Amino acid sequence: MEVILHEHIKTRLIERGVSEEEVVLTVLTGESFPVQFGRVAFRRNFVFEDFWKGKYYRTKQVEVYAVRENEDWIGITVISKYF
Repeated sequence: MEVILHEHIKTRLIERGVSEEEVVLTVLTGESFPVQFGRVAFRRNFVFEDFWKGKYYRTKQVEVYAVRENEDWIGITVISKYF
């Protein structure tokens, strides 16, 4: 199984402070739950302990929305939350 990044998700990585590695790890090892339009969301928390947009956060939560294509996952978009 491979995690493939759609062009849309690639454009969101930098603005949301997420790496490609975090996206892949979230899909492969995060919790999953169904969302609209037959898609699946994956969620995982990462130790962050750094500054994001001028404020210090201990944890970064990454959510990846994806669709299944054969045996692979196509990552469509990513959301990050800091706390």
